[in-house]
Amino acid sequence: MTDKPISFAKSLFAGNLHSDMVFPYPTLARDESRSVTSLIGSALEFLDAEYDPAQVERQRWVGDDIIRGLGERGLLGLYISPEYGGAGLSQTGYCRVMEEFGGYDATLSVVMGVHQSIGMKPIHLFGTDDQKARFLPDLASGRKLAGFALTEPGAGSDAHNIATWADKQSDGSYVLNGEKRWIGNGDKDILCVFANSDEGHIALIVEKDFEGLDSSHRYDTLGLHGNSLRRLRFRDVKVPADNVLGEPGEGFRIAMHTLNNGRMSLGTGAVGGAKRLLKQAIDHTNEREQFGRPLADFELVEDKIGWIASYLYGLESMTYLTTGLVDAGVEDFAVESAMVKVAASEYLWYATNRVFQLFGGAAYMADSPIAKALRDSRIFPVFEGANDVLRVFIALAGLKTVADSLPDLTNVKLSDPLGSIGGFAEYVVDRIARTVSPDKLDQAHPRLQHEADTAADQVAKLRATTEKLLRTHGRDVELRQRQQKRVAHAATDIFAQIATVSRTTALFADQGVEASGQERYIATSFCNRAAKRVATQFNRVDDNDDERLRSIARLTYNRGGYTLRGPA
Repeated sequence: MTDKPISFAKSLFAGNLHSDMVFPYPTLARDESRSVTSLIGSALEFLDAEYDPAQVERQRWVGDDIIRGLGERGLLGLYISPEYGGAGLSQTGYCRVMEEFGGYDATLSVVMGVHQSIGMKPIHLFGTDDQKARFLPDLASGRKLAGFALTEPGAGSDAHNIATWADKQSDGSYVLNGEKRWIGNGDKDILCVFANSDEGHIALIVEKDFEGLDSSHRYDTLGLHGNSLRRLRFRDVKVPADNVLGEPGEGFRIAMHTLNNGRMSLGTGAVGGAKRLLKQAIDHTNEREQFGRPLADFELVEDKIGWIASYLYGLESMTYLTTGLVDAGVEDFAVESAMVKVAASEYLWYATNRVFQLFGGAAYMADSPIAKALRDSRIFPVFEGANDVLRVFIALAGLKTVADSLPDLTNVKLSDPLGSIGGFAEYVVDRIARTVSPDKLDQAHPRLQHEADTAADQVAKLRATTEKLLRTHGRDVELRQRQQKRVAHAATDIFAQIATVSRTTALFADQGVEASGQERYIATSFCNRAAKRVATQFNRVDDNDDERLRSIARLTYNRGGYTLRGPA
């Protein structure tokens, strides 16, 4: 086994299983756990008395009184140091509170997430002592709200090519011109704005009262009606030198690091949302009768409930393992957070659809909470990194990890089989060695040995598959997005299995195997299903109809739609 890497998930692509990074499963310290419990209790008590989701929908804002009330209870500066008026929570503690907001109301969760997960996060991570002292106390108390301004009309997922421009002035200030769109909290007090400049990308703190800032246009959205989503226009907005975040040229890095942090709380928010949906579905199917029996007694209903509960356990395990890695000081968690975001946002969407089906026609009524959940959850696979873009990111990060360990690839001429024999011979020998003796999850509980061994074997297969793609396609692998999607999904499900085994091992140690029978049953069910999904992805690397589907797609493009003659 190699030295401990800076990223657990990237090491999986290289065939390395650093179990000491994920065992024992991370938990909150007792004092912080008490603080989190107290904060959640305070939030729920206040929201139960004051928060009305239907009113929020009508008024199209969560309410300044709600923001003030949550701020007074310490819920708007959860990870901020007490020095600046915050609660000083760890990443896990913060995400645990955000899970509760996700379960309470998606709109409130998004407003809170925009403010804390991405809005003021750059100031917390990259601000000077003076900037932190100037901005964080008001933001942590709820006296002010923050937003994150990156997306533009011509630069959504391609955030590197933003057109908003900052001209440096002789006094060190910048004059900002350009446009941003779809900015949550865009009409509020503090905006972290990203722009291009002669010095490269730059991050700027823009305040609401700066002359030339126009946030008057509000978007009308499918869901999240209480979220103030704005178009921003900058017309010669002067930003003082004291409001530059980090160094000029570091703006893109600041933006990406911030989003990596934000994706974890989106994951735990999805966990909270799914728990609420599951409770609603159970109540409904127990009460609703058809054909003389409760809906809960029908097998196809059980399938939906069982799937939601089983997948939820695996997702929750993976999400909090990721936050635990951050709290343990792991430097690079970009791939793990992307995995969490993709898995969580799509799971919530599919879970919502299943619950919608269980409620039947009642869910289709506009005032139904399930209809609201459907409208609200659809955006999650899109924002904070569109899921297809993140799939490509996960796969390419893994492919690069393997390519960096194989210097012979630079000399392999993939179009020359004879010239490639040496390289492929080394590949075959190395692959056999890995297949015979893959890394193991030695710390897994013996009662989970089958699940642990299966995950370990699939780590070795992930390495072999990744290397095979590199040697087959060379640099063209960057264009093979169908294959990238397969390895990204496989790697995510492997990571989720490992997290589930680690979590359940810790539970056995704490409560005993017999007392944890329900968790063991759910954990093994999730792992077995995830392992089958991984096997399917690996099989489809070679056995697929990609070229046929590509031909059909191009033919459809060329004809401008579906032009086949219908049946007579």
